[in-house]
Amino acid sequence: MGGIRALATGIVVAIVGFFSSFPIFLAGVEAMGASAAQASSALMAGGLAMAVAGIVLALWTRTPASCAWSTPGAALLAGSGADAAGFSGAVGAFVVAGLLVVIAGFWRPLVRLAQSIPGPITLAMLAGVLLPICFAPFRALSEAPVVGCAILGTWFLVSRLSRLFAVPATVLVTLGLVIWWNGTLPLPDHVMTAPVWVTPSFSLQAVISLAIPLFIVTMATQNIPGVAVLKANGYTPNPGPMFATVGALSVITAPFGAIATNLAAITAAMCSDDDAHPDPAQRYWAAVWAGLFYAVFSVFAAVVTFVAAAAPPMAMAALAGVALLPVFINSMATAVTAPDTREAAMLTFVITASGLSLFGIGGAVWGLIAGSAVHLVQVWRQARSTSTDPTE
Repeated sequence: MGGIRALATGIVVAIVGFFSSFPIFLAGVEAMGASAAQASSALMAGGLAMAVAGIVLALWTRTPASCAWSTPGAALLAGSGADAAGFSGAVGAFVVAGLLVVIAGFWRPLVRLAQSIPGPITLAMLAGVLLPICFAPFRALSEAPVVGCAILGTWFLVSRLSRLFAVPATVLVTLGLVIWWNGTLPLPDHVMTAPVWVTPSFSLQAVISLAIPLFIVTMATQNIPGVAVLKANGYTPNPGPMFATVGALSVITAPFGAIATNLAAITAAMCSDDDAHPDPAQRYWAAVWAGLFYAVFSVFAAVVTFVAAAAPPMAMAALAGVALLPVFINSMATAVTAPDTREAAMLTFVITASGLSLFGIGGAVWGLIAGSAVHLVQVWRQARSTSTDPTE
């Protein structure tokens, strides 16, 4: 019975993990200039990377170490401008970001550096990136009313019953819109996905604008919380080798278009739950099963991207928007909770959301710089006032 529960949990994790976030993944690589073939390859490579990472880490550590592609990283890319070198420049940034995660696995100071930026500021940057994307479903209400009402209405109604299945249900409704728009379900000539090699190109601008923010967002919002979820459920694996593993897979799959692979938090919590297996020592099998189903879905990535390309206007943008609404809400709420970092976080949010670009560097980086600078000044002033306080 425990094995069946682990299998069932693995199926649910794979469905939720893949179909809740693939619109964001596609939006990210397409914003970086990926062609249709490159986007299919990227989706396949990203899915296979998180499949292999999840299976390997679960069997190696005997923990429910579920893995995923970096959804916040994909959102960051979707809200950023394409690199001057096109998709090859973005792929170069993916390689650099993966290498930084590998280094973080062996060199703790790099992890501490990523953690040194206060969480509210990092989440404010993420919220600023997400804001324009979250506008799409509401713009669809006026520009494509049928699409907007169907997608927003489904997401709202299902989320009242189950937030976990709200986006997968919206994906099904979007599939119905595709059939309605085309009169039939469009399918590609070849359902199997062909890998497309993209030779990376490297530039300092791409490292600053894309690689470093991708590394920070992936570590702060995915890898570190993923380890925390495992520890909260009684598992204590060494995080260094886990970081190195997902980072290495990110480097290997980047030339095929894949965005960063990382430890997952939400799906790891699902695999760690009592429903996954009555014996905590056997719950890692849920992560193994999830990895196997991720691999199956990834093989047919060409079908997913072909159907997505045949969607009516605004449908995929609206779908990505509703998928990211909960992430935006949680990021924004956390960013403004602490009074000590509220001003710095709001400045980060406003600059990031403004779309500012100076010297080829996007608003996300400038928002991080400005917010961190304001926070450091506040810390310095507090320390100075404390040291000069005569009552001390």
